[in-house]
Amino acid sequence: MQVNFAFGKSGLSLNLPSGFDYRLLEARSASPLGDWQSAIEHALDHPIAGPPLSVIASGQRTAAISVCDITRPAPNRLVLPAVLSRLEAAGIPREGITILIATGLHRPATAGEIREITGPEIAASYRVENHFARNPGGHRYLGGTSTGTPVYIDERFVSAGVRVTLGFIEPHLMLGYSGGRKLVAPGLAAQETIKVLHSPRFMRDPRTHEGSIAGNPLHKELLEIAAMAGHQFMIDVSLTRTREIAGVFAGSPVEAHAAGVNFVSQVLLERLDAPVDAVITTAAGYPLDLTFYQAIKGLTAAQHIVKPGGRILLLASCDEGPGAEEFRAMLQTTADAGGFLDAIATAPVAVDQWQLEKLALVTRRAALFFYVPGLPAGYYPSLWGRAYETATAALAATLDGLPSGARVALIPEGPYVLAKVEAAMTV
Repeated sequence: MQVNFAFGKSGLSLNLPSGFDYRLLEARSASPLGDWQSAIEHALDHPIAGPPLSVIASGQRTAAISVCDITRPAPNRLVLPAVLSRLEAAGIPREGITILIATGLHRPATAGEIREITGPEIAASYRVENHFARNPGGHRYLGGTSTGTPVYIDERFVSAGVRVTLGFIEPHLMLGYSGGRKLVAPGLAAQETIKVLHSPRFMRDPRTHEGSIAGNPLHKELLEIAAMAGHQFMIDVSLTRTREIAGVFAGSPVEAHAAGVNFVSQVLLERLDAPVDAVITTAAGYPLDLTFYQAIKGLTAAQHIVKPGGRILLLASCDEGPGAEEFRAMLQTTADAGGFLDAIATAPVAVDQWQLEKLALVTRRAALFFYVPGLPAGYYPSLWGRAYETATAALAATLDGLPSGARVALIPEGPYVLAKVEAAMTV
């Protein structure tokens, strides 16, 4: 059996041996919109809730638009033109519009990536700037949330007359689903805010996982922060497996995002009648598997369908290596997953510990295997699993010793598949 897995920009084909009960879980999607341009135009002028963008922009002189960074395949270049045209038609001068790359604590986008994110014409004609979470002077303190999170948001967004986010909705390892409020925090939040949002208080709550919205405390926290920042209007899309636009959701942030989540959850959900013995998964290829930091999302999504003590193989190119400096240092110096969880439980939160924390939590459920060729081999001993230099060797090790007929789930698009065991369905 030959299966093609999303891996880097080119994909990875694996020949799977016979003797196992394979279950192929492909990313479901709605059909692509026949006329996505008209759908975007209509959504902006006839939002799900609240006034149209042109009404919000009327009489204003400045606007800030928060967009996803290079680690997300959001079709910004397709959506931005219609947003920009409405802002300018409402009287906001071009020089009064700032497009902010919502990096959170990710590295800033390069000039070439900005052209890829926004399209070359927009990159050359508008002010497009990175968010810098580590620059305290670039943020405004808005007070604390009802649970005590200190809220610092990018001054360029908070001070704008019109505050818009533009993104897309997919399953998210902590928030349930991405999009909407995430483009404000952590996207435009300062390091002090992000650390709290990614602390063990949220990371270890059983409700903070893929597909979980109702009762998710992190989702609730971000909605509160976005409201404090004056988030007025959002436009998110859903994507097909081939990353074409399948749906457009615009308007008042809470209602529009809820509508998008409802649509995406109905489309993506894949049900299994019982957990599997092993999972072979990915981080959905480029751009999500550029770094090992991002690729961990493939593991967290797969853990929900594997038996306790089962196995998960992650296939991710990791062309840019492990990730940011803080994550690299922790990955190299932390030898024991359980010890790491104990050490950070009550310690001050360090930048990027949360992704390693999520990885450590997966090790409590499954044995991990890796084919991550872009990650230098010096990191392999620190992965809390077994890493291999070839995909063939990693596959053989993952399947070695499993009984004949063992159930093996195959997830070529990784975290783009929302898979749950039916008996444990609590979305």
